[in-house]
Amino acid sequence: MNFKELLEKASDLPCFSSAFLMAGRKREQVNLQLARWVKDGRVIRIHKGLYVLAEPYRKCRIDSFSIANALRRSSYVSLQSALAWHGLIPEYVPAVVSATVGRPQIIQTPLGRFEFRHLKPSLFLGYNQMETSSEGRAFIARPEKALLDLIYLTPGSETPQYLRELRLQNLDRLDRAVFEEFARKSNSPKLKRAVEAIFRQMEQEGEILR
Repeated sequence: MNFKELLEKASDLPCFSSAFLMAGRKREQVNLQLARWVKDGRVIRIHKGLYVLAEPYRKCRIDSFSIANALRRSSYVSLQSALAWHGLIPEYVPAVVSATVGRPQIIQTPLGRFEFRHLKPSLFLGYNQMETSSEGRAFIARPEKALLDLIYLTPGSETPQYLRELRLQNLDRLDRAVFEEFARKSNSPKLKRAVEAIFRQMEQEGEILR
């Protein structure tokens, strides 16, 4: 494979794997060619077997949520990253945080930090594939599930004080019935307490959930 062929295959992709290039080719040859392109700066190696084209050669912007999904196939973007994407918290989130049924992991890449937090399989729900850009699509938690994932994985987070510290905004985007459904399916006393605390806080602040 020459570089022109790589551009034809990958220039429209947020990222690509070495396996994607191996159809009809020997693994050793593909890996050797990728190593050469990384060395001369035309390709960026993100992590084991995962790459993006360097800036002058790619036709789409880097999509960090699509990359997070590619780094761990059994994962979806959640917690602070999804809350910020949905516009529910004001803070800039320096890492892309995802939920996974696999082991927890932090992956530091040339394109940023990616964190994967473990959830038990019964809680691995409440996400959809969404458009993150004109080129990218990624599995992202619904806003209600992103908040409940954050609460579930953070000690002491079901308290009213913690919820106030999150500085939640745009609460009209949340659906009360969805909160209740996820809390029920979780079978988690902590999440049930958290949902009650969220409802109380919204009532005190004059917010109405759909």
